[in-house]
Amino acid sequence: MWSIIPVIMKKIKMGLIGGGEGSFIGRVHHMAALLDNQIDLVCGAFSHDPATSKRSGAHYLLPDNRVYGSFAEMISEEQKLPEPMRMDFVSIVTPNSLHFEPASMALERGFHVVCDKPMTCSLKEAVDLEKIVHHTGRVFALTHTYTGYPLVKEAKHIIKSGKLGVVRKILVEYPQGWLAMPVEKAGNKQAAWRTDPQFAGITCTMGDVGTHAANLAEYITGLAITQVCADLTAFVPGRRLDDDGSVLLRFDNGAKGVLTASQICAGEENALKIKVYGEKGGLEWHQMEPNSLILKWPDRPMEICRTGMGNLSEAAAFHTRVPAGHPEGYIEAFANIYRNFARAVSNFKAGKPPDSLYDFPGVQEGVRGMLFLEKAVESSAGSQKWVEMKV
Repeated sequence: MWSIIPVIMKKIKMGLIGGGEGSFIGRVHHMAALLDNQIDLVCGAFSHDPATSKRSGAHYLLPDNRVYGSFAEMISEEQKLPEPMRMDFVSIVTPNSLHFEPASMALERGFHVVCDKPMTCSLKEAVDLEKIVHHTGRVFALTHTYTGYPLVKEAKHIIKSGKLGVVRKILVEYPQGWLAMPVEKAGNKQAAWRTDPQFAGITCTMGDVGTHAANLAEYITGLAITQVCADLTAFVPGRRLDDDGSVLLRFDNGAKGVLTASQICAGEENALKIKVYGEKGGLEWHQMEPNSLILKWPDRPMEICRTGMGNLSEAAAFHTRVPAGHPEGYIEAFANIYRNFARAVSNFKAGKPPDSLYDFPGVQEGVRGMLFLEKAVESSAGSQKWVEMKV
């Protein structure tokens, strides 16, 4: 719990790239980063338009001289400041097409990086960024938010402990309904860039939410997807990128899986859920009811694990913030990633390696995500039934 968090003598200083007027995810990153009082937002380049960036900076209560007209200007100018003043890391919350360039520039200039997913626009960019991360040695976090939930940590622990036996079947789905109509043509900024290949890359829905589903399947089970057989569709007339997809999965232990991701399921909110079945039992977790984990057994009644109750694993207990019965969810899970990242940066500055307890997705997960997307698109467009998950 909180009592085991070591005191960080100085806050980690954050610079934000993106997150200006009309942004949803920028505000989420800001709230999550500040929740544990270990990080301060000290500067930002909030838009490609300098005037918009300046207005946005005022909303974040930043002084004019720490609000920049571009990410390149911010990284260059911050590097010139004395260490006690300049930012320690950047958070990149832009459309996908603007992930690689600021991330690589920041890393090469000595800054740590938090990046929204998917990590890049292409697998080549992802592999190149992985090399830069290793070359620079800087801390890199990818915000696969759902790995931050306490009972996702518990599910991972249960599977790793062998309680379910050998994993055989994984079902993961992420249905939303907000793109059921062509809202990108009606001024919806979030829909406009996600459905535009220039900004989103090769995929819309599979990249936006399907990567979360694939990451969650690999994270919880500890298994790697080895082959995919995908069917991606753009149902809304005139839409250039997929708004729905189904993917058959094969894993490295022989397990089989099914992944569905859709943003045209009218009436659905954010219904991410995962079911994992082993030879001895199964488990089930729903993002919209995140404080419950269902365990299923062939020879006794099902069990429901709850956050703050019972003998949860060390990882689940550490990532639980409030007593049992008090709702906690999306922002807190996001904040767990930022808290763990801050711990890793603090250790880096002190010359210490990060503790394994403070886990968060990194550049390897980013490469895996882009590999999944490219192979899913390749499978859907081609005539080959199964496509290997190889770089």
